[in-house]
Amino acid sequence: MRAKINKRRFKQNKVIIKILGLFDLLAAIALFTIIFGLSLPIQLTIFFGGLLFMKSLFLFTGDVLSIFDFLSAILFFISLFFTPWTFMLWTCSLVLMTKGVASFF
Repeated sequence: MRAKINKRRFKQNKVIIKILGLFDLLAAIALFTIIFGLSLPIQLTIFFGGLLFMKSLFLFTGDVLSIFDFLSAILFFISLFFTPWTFMLWTCSLVLMTKGVASFF
């Protein structure tokens, strides 16, 4: 009985990780659009900034890579007013893309 409950919980955790990885991939694509000079709608920018900020709270549980979620959230909010540094955009977008792809395996 207990093994079934643990197995079900493990499957649920895998699904949550894949959903969060999908959000990482979508945020990386959104950062790429900022890099290449395409404008995002303000609602989408605020959505990804807020989502990545909420994901960055996993930093308090010991997830070190959540620092990049926090930096990406700051970049999204800064991009509402002006274009952030290209180096920071590239770094955060590539790390987010790597995290997103790794969460599917």
